[in-house]
Amino acid sequence: MKELCYTFLSDGSSDKALMPILNWLLRVNQIECAIQSNWADLRRLPKPPKKLLPRIIKSVELYPCDLLFIHRDAEKEPRENRVAEIREAVEVVKQSLTVPPHVCVIPIRMQEAWLLFDEAALRKAAGNPRGREPLELPNIHKLEQLADPKDILHELLCKASGLRGRRLKQFSSDKLNGCVHRLAEIINDFSALRALSAFQILETEIKEVIEIQGWCFELKDNSL
Repeated sequence: MKELCYTFLSDGSSDKALMPILNWLLRVNQIECAIQSNWADLRRLPKPPKKLLPRIIKSVELYPCDLLFIHRDAEKEPRENRVAEIREAVEVVKQSLTVPPHVCVIPIRMQEAWLLFDEAALRKAAGNPRGREPLELPNIHKLEQLADPKDILHELLCKASGLRGRRLKQFSSDKLNGCVHRLAEIINDFSALRALSAFQILETEIKEVIEIQGWCFELKDNSL
């Protein structure tokens, strides 16, 4: 295997911040070849599908790949409900299309919870790496219990920026989403997230797909 191509179908555009995490998980689980990652951007279609089933269909049709990641935030639903929702939709799609191996990406609550652990990266993403404003990051073992990790992350980025008044207001209205994506790209080690149940499940499923598809063995063979 010279290249692994995956497609990431997310709930929304802000969830692209999960892609650096997926890249990291593939790398630490024996994928050493080039990784081509595509975000399934369906917004520019004449009639962008809103429900999961047609979104999966369009993603498979428009973004052919070796591996399909399907994201849903758990929010207030049990993770098992989201998994069942995705798997049922995939089974229906399989009746008319060939679906590549897929993995469910389901952070507890919201994806922002997976970015609340690296203080240095957070300060850098906020554009103030030498800032000294005290930041109280949540205990990593309690991230999955946070009611609204998105608000907490945005508040921390605003505080880390060190800005005040009008400049802070402009930062919070125009730059926060970009900071979140930059934060995900800056972090180079997500191993701390292995303390979280949903992350453990995601890594386990990625390992299983890699083994079932024989991608790790192909890589070893190609290196001989």
